Amino acid sequence: MQLDTSAVRRVCRNSEIATFRNLCRAELDQFRKAAQADGSLTVGCTQESPLFSEEAGERRQPINFVNLRETGGWSAEGDRAGPKMAALLAAAAEPTPDFPLVNMSSEGVILIYGRDETAIEAGRLLADHLDVTVMITRPGQIAPPSKSPFPIVKGTIRNASGHFGKFELTIDDYATPRASSRDMFIFETTRNGATSRCDLILDLSGGSPLFTAHDLRDGYLRADPRDPAAMLRAVLRARDLVGTFDKPKYINFNAGLCAHSRSNLTGCHRCLDLCPTGAIVPDGDHVTISSEICAGCGQCAAACPTGAASYALPPADTLLHKLRAMLLAYDQAGGVKPIVLLHDNEHGAALIEALARHGDGLPAEVLPLAVNEVTQIGLEAVVAAFAYGAANVRFVLRAKPRHDPAGLSQTIAMADAILSGLGFAGSSVSTIETDDPDQLGDVLRGIQPGTTVARPATFRTVGTRRDLLRFALTELHRAAPVPTDVIALPEAAPLGSVSIDVDGCTLCLSCVSACPTGALRDDPERPSLRFVEDACVQCGLCESTCPEKVITLKPQIDFTAATARTRTIKEEEPALCIRCSKPFGVKSTIDKVAAKLEGRHWMYPGRDKRTDAIRMCADCRVITMSETQFDPFAGVPTRAPPRTTDDYLRERERDTKG
Repeated sequence: MQLDTSAVRRVCRNSEIATFRNLCRAELDQFRKAAQADGSLTVGCTQESPLFSEEAGERRQPINFVNLRETGGWSAEGDRAGPKMAALLAAAAEPTPDFPLVNMSSEGVILIYGRDETAIEAGRLLADHLDVTVMITRPGQIAPPSKSPFPIVKGTIRNASGHFGKFELTIDDYATPRASSRDMFIFETTRNGATSRCDLILDLSGGSPLFTAHDLRDGYLRADPRDPAAMLRAVLRARDLVGTFDKPKYINFNAGLCAHSRSNLTGCHRCLDLCPTGAIVPDGDHVTISSEICAGCGQCAAACPTGAASYALPPADTLLHKLRAMLLAYDQAGGVKPIVLLHDNEHGAALIEALARHGDGLPAEVLPLAVNEVTQIGLEAVVAAFAYGAANVRFVLRAKPRHDPAGLSQTIAMADAILSGLGFAGSSVSTIETDDPDQLGDVLRGIQPGTTVARPATFRTVGTRRDLLRFALTELHRAAPVPTDVIALPEAAPLGSVSIDVDGCTLCLSCVSACPTGALRDDPERPSLRFVEDACVQCGLCESTCPEKVITLKPQIDFTAATARTRTIKEEEPALCIRCSKPFGVKSTIDKVAAKLEGRHWMYPGRDKRTDAIRMCADCRVITMSETQFDPFAGVPTRAPPRTTDDYLRERERDTKG
């Protein structure tokens, strides 16, 4: 492949750039020499990274490895890939922080759930490696083995929960076989509701999966019992799942920021709707995320409006730093109209490699960026990419995704609304759903160049996703072709305003106490409801809390909201205590209450001390009641005494005699 060192030098001005033809073999001494020097070191090759890491020895700083061959050099447009290579090198130089780990362990207790002899055969293959129990659902005429190295029972799994190393099953129709079984299993009396615990599950039943998004549930292995090769692959995977393992803790969660509910009223439920594995459950005013069940799709973090859930592999600000470095380097190296291609390593990287080895490779303007899961990408990353100069953004998905990418679809819909509202023409953001590398190449070559900002932004910021989104939106609006101030957004967007029926609002301020971000505020000096749009996350708690049901969410983005003053929605004259003149409520509300009670209720026959107490503050009301020796039961209308059991018995006896 051709190496455009001049493009790289335009970006890496303070770095030493060296090119080689056979660095991993004949020129390996050159690498050893470079590895002994202090400072950062980047190698534009991933194929020989194990060899280079071994030769580097105990180097104090890690080595960055970048795939410049499959992503750039091996391409029909490889002679124009210099700016791309410079961009990929710049992105790789951005440091990535360590991520937390979750410790999980398995003692090798496995339940093999099947329907015929296939499950028993799997048990034989695993008996020397794991603690095996085979359970047959609705067994037919299965001959008992001459020896029983592991238990064989019958039963049907009604419910399954838990995770790798800690599964719990509820089983119906459970029974053990009689030892006297001869030509076929004969079982004891069955019972329902039996409980079983195990570390691993091998499902060979051929029925519906025991878990949603079952491919993402660690420790749950499933194969078609009619496919011997699939069964054997599952057995080999299960055999190695004994011991202690570390998995990434994909989501960092701050319950204090969660806007799920208040006072048993539900507000935000975005993460609950999107989680494919059921790792998220309500827990009082917030939710709880099981790190053991979480498979790292990241949709909860991408959709969380407050930043309570944040992705850790990598954090959102680190991803923006990589996008910034990549796009600015591409621009400085002379590249134009970049297409950001976001993909995962398992699926997307394999397609890119196949396209490079057996096809025309990636176009020169396509900048691939690998992430753990494309569904982790939030609106802040898409907006920032265009602010940094991207012309298009594409997400590579499987033809049949392993889980519903609904969260990503919502992100794309919001991005489309914002970009079109700001004058970015064309289909700027979309997915490419394919398992065919040739189709991937055809789609990429067919993309019409989108609109780019006249002058790319250079901002570099850290913080929560909410902070990153605010900053990115501000920068995009500043450089947009048509800097529109207010743009309507799709439902469930995390930005917006509220529409309040002022006539129906009683200024009870329940919405203020429920608002988790302080978007709705009161005034300690007088009855007033105020609103700060920049703080609103559209969680819906105000809407569900309002007793008058006069609040409606209004998803939109107002680019002036960050600098706008607090807006007063409704303000009224305060009610002044007739005894001490202290404000204690809303005058119109107190007048309405008094008008409804005076002369219309037995406790308030007319204007007297008792009626005046309605127009007093809480302190003066107590004082007045004490001074006047107020008896709350005085004047209570006489009523018939309550009926007792004896009354009913006497009536029954009288009716019987009659």
